[in-house]
Amino acid sequence: MQIGYKLAAEAFGPAELVRQAVRAERAGFDFVEISDHYHPWLDDQGHSPFAWTVLGTIAARTERIGLATGVTCPTVRYHPAIIAQAAATLALLSEGRFTLGVGSGERLNEHVVGRGFPAVSVRHEMLREALEIIRLLWQGGYRSYEGKHLRLEDARVFDLPEEPPLIAVAASGEPSARLAAEFGDGLFATEPKEEIVRHYRRAGGKGPGYAEVPVAWAPDEHTAARAVLETTRWALTGWKVMSELPNPVNFEAATTTVREEDVLGQFACGPDPDRFTEVARQYTDAGFDRLVLMNAGPDPDGFLDFFQEELAGRLRGLAPDGTGE
Repeated sequence: MQIGYKLAAEAFGPAELVRQAVRAERAGFDFVEISDHYHPWLDDQGHSPFAWTVLGTIAARTERIGLATGVTCPTVRYHPAIIAQAAATLALLSEGRFTLGVGSGERLNEHVVGRGFPAVSVRHEMLREALEIIRLLWQGGYRSYEGKHLRLEDARVFDLPEEPPLIAVAASGEPSARLAAEFGDGLFATEPKEEIVRHYRRAGGKGPGYAEVPVAWAPDEHTAARAVLETTRWALTGWKVMSELPNPVNFEAATTTVREEDVLGQFACGPDPDRFTEVARQYTDAGFDRLVLMNAGPDPDGFLDFFQEELAGRLRGLAPDGTGE
C-alpha cells in the first residue's frame, strides 16, 4: 500500500505546489501526483501552471518522494513523441522516481489547440497509438510510425533512463481497462469501482492500481464541505461530464445544483480520521493499492499535519481486496 498526495494544480500556483510537495515528503507521503491541465475546472480555482515544469522543480527539491502525472493526455494537446521525451527526462532528473500517468483526456484541456476532441472510441484508438509510439521511442534509436490517427517520422529520444518510467493508464470502463492491461504497467481511476480493477486483472494487468480519494480536511465538517462547494464541486459530476465540457464556465453551470449534503456523501470532510478511513476503504475494497488523497479543504498545511499525526498509520493498515483478481 502506498499513499499519495494530490497536487491541485488548478487551485495553486507553481511555487506553492512545489512547497506542498516538499512538505508532503516530510509528512511521509510515498508520492505526489499532479494533474496536467491547460484550464482549471472552475474560474474560482484560478490556476493551471505547466505540470512538467512544476514536476522538474519538485524533482530537484526532493530526495525520496515519487512523482506522477495524474493524468497526461498524449494525443491532442501533446504529440506522444513530446511526452516520451518529457517523461524520459523527468525520470533521469528524479533518478527513477517518476510514473507517467496517461489517459484519453478531457475536452476542457485538449480543445485549446484547435484540433477538436473526438468521440470516446476514437480517443481510445488514439491513446493506443500514442502508447505504442512512446514505447517505441523508449527502445532507443530512430523510429517511425504510421497509425490511423498518429504519425512519427525519424524521431529519437537521446536521453533515456536505464529503466523506462512506469506507465499507469486511466480507465473508467472495460475498454480502457483492457488498454491499461495491454499497454500499461498500472491502472489509474477516479471512482471506487471494483469492476474496473476486475476488467484490468482479467485482461492480464498485474501492476498497481492508482485511485484518487476525495477528502477535505478542516477543523469542522461544515467548513470542509463549504470549501469543496467553492472549488471542487466539479468532482461530483462524474467522468462522462468531466471529459466532455469545454470550459470552466460550463462546469460552473453544470454544478449549480450540487448541495452540501451531496459533498458529505462522497467526500471525507472535517477532522475525523475514522471518516477518512471509511472513504479510503471504498477504494481498497475495490482492489486499489495506490491511494491518492485529493484534499479540497481550505488549509493544505493543516491537512499535511493531520495526515502525518493521525491518518497515515490507519491508511497504511488497509489492505486491497482480492476480488479484483
